[in-house]
Amino acid sequence: MKNLETIPWKETIEILNTKGHSLIKNALTKSECEELIATYDQSQLFRKTIQMARYRFGSGEYKYFNYPLPPLLESLRSEIYQQLMPVANQWMNLLKTGINYPAKHSEFIDQCNAADQLRPTPLILRYGVGDFNTLHQDLYGEIYFPFQAILFLNKKEVDYSGGELVLTEQVPRAQSKATVISPDQGDMVVLTTQLRPKKGTKGYYRINMRHGVSEVTSGKRHTVGIIFHDAK
Repeated sequence: MKNLETIPWKETIEILNTKGHSLIKNALTKSECEELIATYDQSQLFRKTIQMARYRFGSGEYKYFNYPLPPLLESLRSEIYQQLMPVANQWMNLLKTGINYPAKHSEFIDQCNAADQLRPTPLILRYGVGDFNTLHQDLYGEIYFPFQAILFLNKKEVDYSGGELVLTEQVPRAQSKATVISPDQGDMVVLTTQLRPKKGTKGYYRINMRHGVSEVTSGKRHTVGIIFHDAK
């Protein structure tokens, strides 16, 4: 994970504070992307497969990894959490939630387990032509981490086209704002899981955010979602 070590986290966090999401270029190497794509057909690694159309989530398929996670994914989950934990606590303090996240991801998972959230949530998604994902939030229980990461594993406009990442934010008493991002192979997007704080005239208020994927128009698109909390 040499590329992960070079991420400018200070700049990334500044952008997160402003926009609620941040695009990080070249977080993974090509070989790491290929390693993660190769897990898709290793059925023993997964606890559940979801056909999105069945649940009206969109069209396409995704699989939840089981414990133990593949070593690369386990390391990514732990190291990214440690970088994001300070700003997560800052956000919770600004919003006066009373929530405080521990320094280590393993300690946070212990909190999830104590609340009967025992199932791992990292997942790999595969989209083909015509597939898409509706706007949603990845909340799986009362305990959640306010950030998640999406790893983009295929070459844009070579392996697939379309399939842009769509983010929306709902400002109170205003219309939703949409942002469209087209990451390339090896890129990572860190985004808020549910909401972000924004300073107003009477202190900080909450902006609700969702994300989805536009229709894939050619090829196949694979991504890995790193969700830091576990599910009930």
